[in-house]
Amino acid sequence: MDWGTELWDQHDIIEKHTQSGLELVEKYVKFVKERTEIEQNYAKQLRNLSKKYNLKRSSKDEPECRFSSYQSFLDILNETNDYAGQRELIAENMMMNICIDLTKYLQEVKQERKTYLMEAKKAQQSLESTYKQLDSSKKRFEREWREAERAALYAEKTDQDINATKADVEKAKQQAHMRAHIAEECKNDYAAQLQKFNKEQNQFYFNDMPLIFNKLQDLDERRVRKLAQGYVLFSDTEKHVMPIIGKCLEGITKAGTNVNERNDSMVVIEQNKSGFERPGDLEFEDYSQGINRASSDSSLGTPKGPMELLSKNRSKNFWLFSKRSKLSPSMLPPFTTPPAPSPANGPPSPKFGRDPLSYCLKEINKTVKPRISSFRTLRRSKFTPERIMEIRTTKLPTVTEDFTHLPPEQRRKRLQQRLEEISKELQKEVDQSEALGKMKDVYEKNPQMGDPASLASQINQTSQNIDRLRGELNKYETWLAEAGGRGETLRYKTHTFNNNGAHDVHSPDGAHSDESTPDPSQAIYAEFDDDFEDEELTAPIGKCTAMYNFPGASEGTISMQEGEVLAVVEEDKGDGWTRVRRNNGDEGYIPTSYVSITLNE
Repeated sequence: MDWGTELWDQHDIIEKHTQSGLELVEKYVKFVKERTEIEQNYAKQLRNLSKKYNLKRSSKDEPECRFSSYQSFLDILNETNDYAGQRELIAENMMMNICIDLTKYLQEVKQERKTYLMEAKKAQQSLESTYKQLDSSKKRFEREWREAERAALYAEKTDQDINATKADVEKAKQQAHMRAHIAEECKNDYAAQLQKFNKEQNQFYFNDMPLIFNKLQDLDERRVRKLAQGYVLFSDTEKHVMPIIGKCLEGITKAGTNVNERNDSMVVIEQNKSGFERPGDLEFEDYSQGINRASSDSSLGTPKGPMELLSKNRSKNFWLFSKRSKLSPSMLPPFTTPPAPSPANGPPSPKFGRDPLSYCLKEINKTVKPRISSFRTLRRSKFTPERIMEIRTTKLPTVTEDFTHLPPEQRRKRLQQRLEEISKELQKEVDQSEALGKMKDVYEKNPQMGDPASLASQINQTSQNIDRLRGELNKYETWLAEAGGRGETLRYKTHTFNNNGAHDVHSPDGAHSDESTPDPSQAIYAEFDDDFEDEELTAPIGKCTAMYNFPGASEGTISMQEGEVLAVVEEDKGDGWTRVRRNNGDEGYIPTSYVSITLNE
């Protein structure tokens, strides 16, 4: 069944229906556009939310960055940001695959529908024009036939009139005959116009309009099918990113499962352990036999007098968690060095005999002031018994290069960290010095490749940097030894070249044993022979084919012939040289531009 057969007389209905279908497509496109705006706004809000709570993502040195709970939270923020990206992708795909595509298709369908309706209108106009001609010929035939009848009646009446002349009768007959002839012509014309109209009408209703209606039906069905595909794409667009969204959600779940509360506790200990010993027990002082002050080196300078005389707080370490001393400020005189401890059972001081109570208060006041007023000050001090006794204020100490403002444990960690940083910088400078030395040696052997004098400034600067870093390394190792730590710096081998191209080999070892303290004046870098026989061979990372001959006359290089295949051991670090190895085990450097390199996948 088709529209041309079943709806041959429903032109207006078909036109209205197809227009309604196009409006539905426009409405769906508008709906999808608003959906994409929602997705874009949602993604933007998610990104802003992630950015808002991820302000410290660039601060890798923040202490809390080492906590698994904090890292998991950062992972959640990153996954949320990725999730926002997927929402943006949904909006983009919907806009491209649905909105833009359907809008373009809609314009094409509108134009096609307009063409079909124009064809139908032309056919309708042609049929109406033919009908007008038929109606005109019909009316003319009717008019002429009546005139012919009147003319015939007048001729017959004239012929029967006895008073009419023969000329009048002939004239009347001729007029009747003429009118009859004209009426006959009009009749024939009317018949021809009727035949023509019937033919065109038959063509209009059985061929032209059914064909146009069928085309409109096909257009509408294609429009419905395209709209249905748009409906499916609305769902598929989101389905395609669901696996990635699922991975984002799995990443959030994994971030939650990666939280290790025990490890976080260990990190807290590692970051905040001061290395300070706990205060020792206060000794009992028998006031019934007199005042016998006894100081303990591990008591952190706490008073050895009866605290109940000055305060109601009887706790031994009340000062660890209080910001201010329980004692009245008026009872804290300027600091004076406490007297040397006397034996626990020694004789009482002669001054005690004069005024026991005033002497007791005086001695207590002398020892109360050095007491650290807060635990924060305790953590930020250099924790030696002598330094503790010298603390007189809670002001933060100045940050020093040797980190003496930190507790012992934290100081050792910071010194060790600084040693590792200096070692890495030193290794980088040594590698650069080695490369410059090799390049200078090659230039001296082959002047056509370059001027050795052009490298003098770089070699001099690198040498100065190495000397400076070695001095810093020695200095920090000395401080680490003083702090009771081990200089577990990075071991490395260097093959440096001096300004004259001589091959100097150094092997620094910053490790310190627990049994001995290194002498600061002792040289850290000891010379060793350039012998690779005892070293484990490095696995090749690729191969290369020589494009030119290379003599390898300078020290550290290796000769090669055009077409020779060598194993690549070390890539070019930017100095123009690549380290290679032959099958017999010989190793050396060759110019990178002389070979074609293929690295392993």
